Amino acid sequence: MASKGKKNYHCTACGASSTKWAGQCQDCGDWNTLDESEGSGSAKENRFKGYADQGSSSTKVQILSQVESTRLERIDSGLTELDRVLGGGIVPGSAILIGGDPGIGKSTLILQALASLSQRINTLYVTGEESAQQVSMRASRLQLTVDKVQILCEISLETILATAEKISADLLVIDSIQTVFSDELQSAPGSVGQVRECAARLVRFAKRTNTTIFLVGHVTKEGAIAGPRVLEHMVDSVLYFEGDSGSRFRIIRAIKNRFGAVNELGVFAMTEKGLREVANPSAIFLSRHEEDVPGSVVMVTREGSRPLLVEVQALVDEAGQGAPRRVTVGMDQNRLAMLLAIMNRHGQCSLLDQDVFVNIVGGFRVMETGGDLAVVAALLSSLKAKNIPKDWVVFGELGLSGEVRPVPNGEERLREAAKHGFKFALAPKGNIPKGGIDGLEIQPVSVLRDALQFF
Repeated sequence: MASKGKKNYHCTACGASSTKWAGQCQDCGDWNTLDESEGSGSAKENRFKGYADQGSSSTKVQILSQVESTRLERIDSGLTELDRVLGGGIVPGSAILIGGDPGIGKSTLILQALASLSQRINTLYVTGEESAQQVSMRASRLQLTVDKVQILCEISLETILATAEKISADLLVIDSIQTVFSDELQSAPGSVGQVRECAARLVRFAKRTNTTIFLVGHVTKEGAIAGPRVLEHMVDSVLYFEGDSGSRFRIIRAIKNRFGAVNELGVFAMTEKGLREVANPSAIFLSRHEEDVPGSVVMVTREGSRPLLVEVQALVDEAGQGAPRRVTVGMDQNRLAMLLAIMNRHGQCSLLDQDVFVNIVGGFRVMETGGDLAVVAALLSSLKAKNIPKDWVVFGELGLSGEVRPVPNGEERLREAAKHGFKFALAPKGNIPKGGIDGLEIQPVSVLRDALQFF
């Protein structure tokens, strides 16, 4: 008589497993995140299923220096911005996870890429959320050439893998991973166990057959891809598709990439005919006021290998009753608190009785420290009601002792500013190139006191 399988519980936040249910995950501390998944003796066999198919070469011990390193031959997706985020194109045999809010344009992006790729390689689009007629209607609306795009409406993992292997697909799209289920698990599609097992087997299939796989994933209210976080560790690349609901611009960002740089950025604009690539993304983050206004300054940030000009807006107003408010949109609120303390200590400028609001224009989020000096400049400009000229650009990191620290790729940032017509730059002394930049007057600063005299 077969023994009854034990139950396992997996955390949907961090992927940790437990043999019994608890209200709080012992690994990450989140509450009510443990979901039941299969933990029977046969699960051990299933976990390693597919590895044997890779041949004895995968278990042979080799000397690393004797392993031949071949150059990666990438495939052009037909979308330059997508190729940029992936590190120069699609690597055969890689597993790529794309996440984003519902309606952000994930399926549109995939369909546009498939229309181009299908003319050169064998592609299969597996849809578990839409019918073939719905996908066909979208392709017609976008005026795409999809005469060679093969589509399969299926959610059974076993059927999907058998079909992909039968037609020798070079690229397989799963839209979405939350709809796929395996017959070997009893849980419903979208559960922790199903998502983990299906993703693992799809990744093994990609490595065994050298098939490129795109996995489309839903995003939770917290902004993370639904399902256990371990799903992100299984794949080679993780891309997030972002954008405000009221804006037509979309940003695709790589937060993990085994074949390229992380935090690389691609920018698209949503139009009636689908996603259009934005060749000059700096233009969407600059409002270009007709005249100088207080509280607005342009900084040069950097995302991946691309410098971007972004407008920082600040509003300083007298606080009413109660504690002063500190509101940020597009930057870390703790970073703002630190900058306010630096201004108070080293700039003799106290905002303790003022409401402070900081906004990064265009829905952009600044992830680096190079915008510190620009935020301080915008705050002082709003406090003193003093305009900062439109052709000025500011960047630099502020230390706790009041020093202005250099940031990576300073010369490249300055050249980007000069290319867009800016005439004056306030930058860290360590970032000033010896030969200067044609058409750009550069003022080096080393401490906050030197920078404050310009605002």
